[in-house]
Amino acid sequence: MERTIIADIGKNTGKEVLLKGWIYRTRSGKDISFVVMRDYSGIVQCVVKEGVKGFSDAQKALIESSVELKGKVKKDERAPGGYEVQVTDFNVVGFAEDFPIKAQQSPELLLDWRHLWVRSQKLNKIFRIRSTILGAIDEYFRKQGFFEIQSPSITTMACEGGSTLFEMKYFGQKAYLTQSWQLHAEALASSLEKIYCIAPSFRSEKSRTRHHLAEYWHAEAEVAWIDHEGSLKIQEGLVSHVVQTCLKKHKKELQNLGADVKMLEKVKVPFERVPYEKVMELMKKKGVKMKWGDDVTDLQLRSLSEDFKKPYFITDWPKDSKPFYMLENPKSPKTVLNADLIAPGDSGGELIGGSARETDPKKILASLKREGTDPSNYGWYMDVRRFGSVPHAGFGMGVERLTQWICNVDHIRDCIAFPRTISRVYP
Repeated sequence: MERTIIADIGKNTGKEVLLKGWIYRTRSGKDISFVVMRDYSGIVQCVVKEGVKGFSDAQKALIESSVELKGKVKKDERAPGGYEVQVTDFNVVGFAEDFPIKAQQSPELLLDWRHLWVRSQKLNKIFRIRSTILGAIDEYFRKQGFFEIQSPSITTMACEGGSTLFEMKYFGQKAYLTQSWQLHAEALASSLEKIYCIAPSFRSEKSRTRHHLAEYWHAEAEVAWIDHEGSLKIQEGLVSHVVQTCLKKHKKELQNLGADVKMLEKVKVPFERVPYEKVMELMKKKGVKMKWGDDVTDLQLRSLSEDFKKPYFITDWPKDSKPFYMLENPKSPKTVLNADLIAPGDSGGELIGGSARETDPKKILASLKREGTDPSNYGWYMDVRRFGSVPHAGFGMGVERLTQWICNVDHIRDCIAFPRTISRVYP
């Protein structure tokens, strides 16, 4: 008999099915066992009565025992999901020991047992939605005519400042885990013009906020012959497409996770562009003092959520606070043509950082020296400018941050299977 997944139980009312999965909950009486079974698609209650083949095993099997069973599907509004399976054959594939995770465990203990906690219904839902997010990102870029490329994870250069680099030994040389594909992407953009990459990035930030990871998945794009506004349109189109795809495929799961579905339904282009100077004015009205060049903190971004009900761009940041590769704003030389895409709400924050790129090698050299960076490590990057440089722009989006916001997850560590943070590298 072909296996039926639990999500399709309702299509098989009155029929016999074969299920394979794990025991999610179990309760036994003298002559009956109620086994709530799970697979990747959901849960269903299965009733095993005395006399059924395997009844004694059903009585003693603990939660997370792996099982396969045959039975007839019956509609029952009292059961989880509205259906019940009357079991005719119950087989334990692997008996589980007493499961170490109990109710109301601390976050740290759940991280210690992460290899088992990934089985939880909450993480199952988040990871399924994350998979859809990654597929939607890929779908959007390909429909826009982008080529997918791969970039090295080991580099000799800093892209976002040397203080957050993970240093490593590389056959006698000093090397680092990449912060971003961007510098290599700028070289490839002169070949394929519209490119994207979804890969891990690494930041050695000693941060304990609920929005930071030391290793995260980065969806990045670089486009030749495009200006800053053209890049913003790609970014807002990407996020809108991903959100609407998740609503189409996972509305029920999002509601179960406590996501703000009504807010997500409004995430459609265009997104508002808010200059950094206007943000300073808005914060001043809220009684928050900001001086020119200050970053906008997570707390301040949450405060701004009162003014913005869907994602918005903070544009034209102070030049001195941004990396060497960002293009100076010709209308305001003290700023650069860049933007951060901010998602509103308590689980929101910065989703995307992007900019138009500086094309003048002399200006790049001056910026590197001003930052105190050795320009000799950037020789090949300067060659990209010396041999036919063109206007270009790009951006990077954190997959976990987007997942956290869409699913309304309190901490980003629950948006990746095995999180790496300042205090966590096991399991």
